[in-house]
Amino acid sequence: MTKRVISAIVALLILVPIILKGGWIFNFAAYIISLLCLKEFIDAKSKKKPVPFIMGLMAYIFISLIILVDVTSSSTLFSLDFRVIAALFIAFLLPVVLYHDQKKYSITDAFYMLGGVLFLGISMALLIMLRYIDLKIFVFLFTITITTDIFAYLTGMLIGKHKLLPEISPKKTWEGLIGGTIMGVFVSSMFYLTCIDPNISILVLLASCTFLSLLGQFGDLVFSAMKRYFGIKDFSGIMPGHGGVLDRLDSIIFVVLGFIFFINIL
Repeated sequence: MTKRVISAIVALLILVPIILKGGWIFNFAAYIISLLCLKEFIDAKSKKKPVPFIMGLMAYIFISLIILVDVTSSSTLFSLDFRVIAALFIAFLLPVVLYHDQKKYSITDAFYMLGGVLFLGISMALLIMLRYIDLKIFVFLFTITITTDIFAYLTGMLIGKHKLLPEISPKKTWEGLIGGTIMGVFVSSMFYLTCIDPNISILVLLASCTFLSLLGQFGDLVFSAMKRYFGIKDFSGIMPGHGGVLDRLDSIIFVVLGFIFFINIL
């Protein structure tokens, strides 16, 4: 527990000033984090089947292209050059034939890499875009995930009896899900009303926060399912007591994706 607390404090001391500063330093930090996420994503797969070096290299190149395009745009419409998409599909699908060996690189491997690059690249690009648009909205989204995670853990530990999805995450309970959602919605709604817009419709705000809180928790379960499939406890050990970068960003990745549906009303 001590190691976990120290690790969290160190991470906050590094990241909070960067988030508050914004600009190129935040963009660069987010880009580095995205590369670490991709590394963990590839390393997880390598537990069952190694990813060819050239395919891993291509993944890093394409996620860089996705993230570094229009990072200072304030538009809510994410843009991605069709040439990048076309090159992405060609780069990952054509080698299925060129390798001519399913044990080295198969069509399943190709779509895993394709999905990972698009999923992580778009998520991190949106995170950069949201920080550029409004720091308060950025903090609001993290308030939802952090509060939900903390109270889901506390509620589950104190009164949790009914398992949520034991085959994916044995420790998560329905009580934790409900407790985390209630407090996540309450705290994030209070933050929004106090710091962003006190005139917003309460029903719209509560509905939006509830959806995002639940989405974040089920996003966590998606990554838990991935870890269980690959037979790993954590994506890496980069944060002692916490695991890897993906272990910490699993919820916020889905919350950011879900928030795009509400960006014009919140």
